[in-house]
Amino acid sequence: MPELPEVETVMRGLAARLTGLRIAAVRLTRCDLRWRVPGHFASVLKGARVVGFRRRGKYIFIRLDIGVSVLVHLGMSGRVTIDQNAVCHQHLTVTMEDGCCVGFIDPRRFGTLDLVESRYEDSHRLIAGLGPEPLESGFDQVCLARGLAGKARPIKLALLDQAVVAGIGNIYANEALFRARISPRRPARTLDMPGIARLVFAIRGVLTDAIAAGGSSLRDYVRPSGELGYFQRVWSVYDRAGQPCDRCPGLQSCPGIVRIVQSGRASYFCPRTQN
Repeated sequence: MPELPEVETVMRGLAARLTGLRIAAVRLTRCDLRWRVPGHFASVLKGARVVGFRRRGKYIFIRLDIGVSVLVHLGMSGRVTIDQNAVCHQHLTVTMEDGCCVGFIDPRRFGTLDLVESRYEDSHRLIAGLGPEPLESGFDQVCLARGLAGKARPIKLALLDQAVVAGIGNIYANEALFRARISPRRPARTLDMPGIARLVFAIRGVLTDAIAAGGSSLRDYVRPSGELGYFQRVWSVYDRAGQPCDRCPGLQSCPGIVRIVQSGRASYFCPRTQN
C-alpha cells in the first residue's frame, strides 16, 4: 500500500497540474470500489474548479470551488495518472478544461473515491480517528509519547497504528526504527523520552528523504507522470534480509539484516545496533 511519501508525491503532482482548472467531463465506469462511490459523484465534479489539495495520512483531498472535496485513497494497488492513455482497470477518467486527462486505476478495487463538504473533511469517517501528522510541527516527543503510553505491543506495530501517527506503513516504520536504533520487537511503552525523541527525528528524516526521492516504487506505485520513485534504492533494512548492515561493515558480531514476521507483516532490522 502506498504510504505517506508516495501519497504526498501523488498529491503534489496533481496540484502542480490541476490547481485552478475547471473539470470539463467525468467518466466513472464502476462504483464498486472498497466502498461504493456516491451515485452523484460525476455530476458534482463536472463544471467545478479545482482550488486546492490537502493530504491527511494516506488520504488526498481535492478541494473544489463549490465547497466540496473529493477524497481519494489509493488502497493496495491504486494509482493516479496524468495525460496517459487509458488502461485496464481505469475506473475514473476526469478531463480538464485544457484537455488534461486524469485517470484513477485500481485493479484490486481496495481504493476509495468519496465526496465530503470541505469544511467537514476532518469529520469524515475515514479521517476522524487518525493520529497526528508526523511532518507537522506539533509532532514531537511529547506527542508521540502520549500515543505510545501504556502500549504493550511492539513498537513496530504501534507505528503502524494510524491512530498513533498518521501515514506510516511497513516500509517507513522499518527504516525509521533502524535510524533510531530501536528494535521492532521492543514494547512501545518501554521507550524512554530520549529514545522517543530519536524516533521522532528518524520518522521525520526518513519521510522527508523519501518524499524528496519521489517515494518508493514497489509493485504498482508510480508518480502521476508515470515516473518511478527511487527511495527503494537507498533502503537501509527493508527487504534486505541476509544482506550486510551498512552500519556494521565487516563486523563478525553482526549477522546482517534479519527478517521476522510481526502480526503478518515483515520486519527487517540489525540485531546488533537496534535494541
